[in-house]
Parts: sequence; C-alpha cells; structure tokens
Amino acid sequence: MDVLIEVASVEEQIVLLLKVFGAMALGGVIGLERELNDRPAGFRTHMLVAGASSVLVNVGEYLVRWYAQDGLSELVEADPFRTIGAVVTGIAFLGAGTIIQKEKKMTVHGLTTAASLLFCGTIGIASAVNLWVFAVALTLSSVVLLRLLHRFEGWLLKKKKAPLDKSL
Repeated sequence: MDVLIEVASVEEQIVLLLKVFGAMALGGVIGLERELNDRPAGFRTHMLVAGASSVLVNVGEYLVRWYAQDGLSELVEADPFRTIGAVVTGIAFLGAGTIIQKEKKMTVHGLTTAASLLFCGTIGIASAVNLWVFAVALTLSSVVLLRLLHRFEGWLLKKKKAPLDKSL
C-alpha cells in the first residue's frame, strides 16, 4: 500500500497560496485596464492567467520533490523550461480566442489583449519564483504601455489622417 508523502507543509502551502494570490492581483491590474477599454479579455481573465501560471510553476517544483521522495527520482527529469513552455502554449490558446479578424476592413482586433494575457503569464511565472520586484515592475510597465502608449498611438493616427499642409 502506498503511503501518502507530505511534500509541502501547511505553512509552505500557505506561502504558495500567497504567491498565487499575489500573481492574481498583479494580473488583475492589467486586466482592469483591458476591462476599462472594453476588450475581449478583462479583469477576471487576466487574474486567472497570472494565477494559473504561478500555480503551474509552483506545483511543478513540488511534483519533482514528491517523485524524488517516493524513490522515483531517476525517472523524473526536472526541466523548468518545459513547464514554462506548457504555460505559454495554454496562454497562446486563450489569446487566439481574443483575436478577431474583420474581413471587409482587413483589420485585426484583440492582438494587444492576447499579448497582455501572455504578459500576465510571465508575471505569474516571475511571482512563482519570488521575483516580486520584477513582477510588480512588469505589471506597472505594462499598464503604462497599455494606457499611455494607446493615447500616443491615437495621436499618431490623427496626425497620419490629417491633410498635409501644402505651405511647408
């Protein structure tokens, strides 16, 4: 009969929950910006993507520990890049659902939201490995990018559409 091996103490699990909740809060900041701009993926979606990314990276670490304690360490190859690759693949699937192509106008909508979902995943990964200053800086920089550069982009488009001054 298999004996249940405790891989993480209650205290460690509480720390993991705090990491995930922190990642979700940071993802929510970006999602709120998307929500306020009425984009296809908003507040809750961004929170869940950041949180899920953090969960997957953290659980991967504990799975390796669990198999090592069970005497199966020779069967387990720990490769954090595979975990990150799986996270990115899942986020790409979600991001694809936010992208809409309008045939008549030959325009694409939702690319920035898809990119923000991927970025939230990276923030979740950063929080999973305790890179909190980095994760917070990434969150703030993405909101600045989404908010301020959107306004700048609008200003540039107005300039582009404005008739040229022939007197120059």
